Amino acid sequence: MNNLPQISEAEYEIMRIIWDKYPINTNEITKTVLKSSNWNERTIHTLISRLHKKGIISHEQKGKLYYYTPIVKKEDYIKAESKSFLKKFYDGTVKSMVMNLIDNDMITDDELTELRNMLNKR
Repeated sequence: MNNLPQISEAEYEIMRIIWDKYPINTNEITKTVLKSSNWNERTIHTLISRLHKKGIISHEQKGKLYYYTPIVKKEDYIKAESKSFLKKFYDGTVKSMVMNLIDNDMITDDELTELRNMLNKR
């Protein structure tokens, strides 16, 4: 899917729940969010509404509840965001990112070994 709509960090938190548990209703989303945040219910409902308006989720009404399903696959969103991140900060290359991590001591020797092993397998 090209040209995915941008979503905020807060909207992403809602999407993580929807991706993991769909179809999921508004009450279940709210209950899950409130376990790890102090957002109020109105904020959660607003975020869900924004995601729907952006075409990222769809809903189906069953009785009094709306059940939400993702339209955008998690993998597609992560891929698009990863490309955007690399382009914005690292001239679009993984090499630049990895070198930055190494140069700034943000990657351990164990992680480097693991990366080498992964690359050798490819």
